[in-house]
Amino acid sequence: MRNTAKSTSLVIHLGGEELVIGRRYEAASIANDVLIALWFIAGSIMFFSEQWTTTGTWCFLIGSIELLIRPAIRLTRHLHLQRVHSRAPEPHSPAAPPDGSQDY
Repeated sequence: MRNTAKSTSLVIHLGGEELVIGRRYEAASIANDVLIALWFIAGSIMFFSEQWTTTGTWCFLIGSIELLIRPAIRLTRHLHLQRVHSRAPEPHSPAAPPDGSQDY
């Protein structure tokens, strides 16, 4: 089954498998974004009190590390979909590579 829209979004070649893969990475990306926000909110609140400044700094550091995880999720998704495409039987026309334009 192929998406015939002219957009460069997801092209489904393997039934629901590719869609499931994309949704798992999207869910991981959303969870990561929520954690980033929580770390930075907690760190910001802790900076209002001098006795919590060190703990707040640690929250900012953890949030920054979470920002690094975001592109790692996208790269892992891209590689996973690439492996799925390489194992797929050849369709009648060449498969479009995953575009990576989505932020997950």
